[in-house]
Amino acid sequence: MTNKQLNHKHHQSSHTKYPVCLLAHNIDLPGNVGSLFRIADALGVERIFLSGTSPVPPNDKIKRTSRSTEKYVPYDYEEKPLELIKRLKSAGYTIISLEITSSSMDIRDLSLSRNEKTCLILGSESEGVCQSLLDVSDKTIHIPMQGKNSSMNIVTACTIAVFDITRNYNLQTKVVQFKNSPMDL
Repeated sequence: MTNKQLNHKHHQSSHTKYPVCLLAHNIDLPGNVGSLFRIADALGVERIFLSGTSPVPPNDKIKRTSRSTEKYVPYDYEEKPLELIKRLKSAGYTIISLEITSSSMDIRDLSLSRNEKTCLILGSESEGVCQSLLDVSDKTIHIPMQGKNSSMNIVTACTIAVFDITRNYNLQTKVVQFKNSPMDL
């Protein structure tokens, strides 16, 4: 059997969407926001919410980094993220912050029930997830760091977290489309 590299023309989209949305609060760099769109498209995230100082499309740097995936991943700008969290909680979403805290759990220990809808909160590169968002989170997870540095780029951390969350769904059940998505909020 030949192990031959494939290119973009060989890719077939599965159109799978997981019950996962992202809340990106105070992500100042347009390149990081663009990368979040690219990750969301690649891993089947249903929606991105941008808030605080996070730039929004249309933005040339977002478009360039996202490789135009901002056209395919639904997004909203939420001026008041705490109000968004209330709406998501009433729609049955579990709110998970990605941050190292005094009570955060190792991402490898995260357990989600079958088809549990989640909103993953991402904070700024320099300050992390703000205390007001940590206070309304149902869970806080961190990625264990083996080196001297205690953090990694927000896009890298988001990729690891979303991959692990969606892998958790795939291990439990076949993924289905959800009727109550954040697009309905």
